[in-house]
Amino acid sequence: MIEQAVFAAGCFWGVQSAFEEVAGVIGTRVGYTGGSLPSPSYQQVSTGKTGHAEAVEINYDPHIITYGQLLDIFFKIHNPTTKDRQGPDYGSQYRSAIFYKNDMQKDAAVKKVLELNRSGRFRNMVVTEIAPLKSFYPAEDYHQHYHLKQGQTSCCLNKEC
Repeated sequence: MIEQAVFAAGCFWGVQSAFEEVAGVIGTRVGYTGGSLPSPSYQQVSTGKTGHAEAVEINYDPHIITYGQLLDIFFKIHNPTTKDRQGPDYGSQYRSAIFYKNDMQKDAAVKKVLELNRSGRFRNMVVTEIAPLKSFYPAEDYHQHYHLKQGQTSCCLNKEC
């Protein structure tokens, strides 16, 4: 049975790149979620006024990779301590967020944030939003697997990748 996870960690191109080659990940697609505007476009989301975040929907096989392992990757590929900013990109559309589909995902996300805050791994507290997934709107085709279309093999979000 295939399950889904939805994460936002800045520009969705890099997030998609980080997850698509992970063993157990069946497929990914970039899109928009977390806002109130139905079926938004990239131009609308990029204004920062829709409430949506650039996000990645990850289809995965839980027999090969767990949701907890996906969370570990998520927290490794970006800085979850900066509000509405990743690298040079800023605005609520670039926020760090976990959009959960069920109580198991919610509980795992809350537990992971508490664990990270207690660990001292980050100098500042984790500000990752944890919210229920209401709707996911796929981004326009030209955004899907953007780095591959540009001839890149990856799109690293931080120096640890």
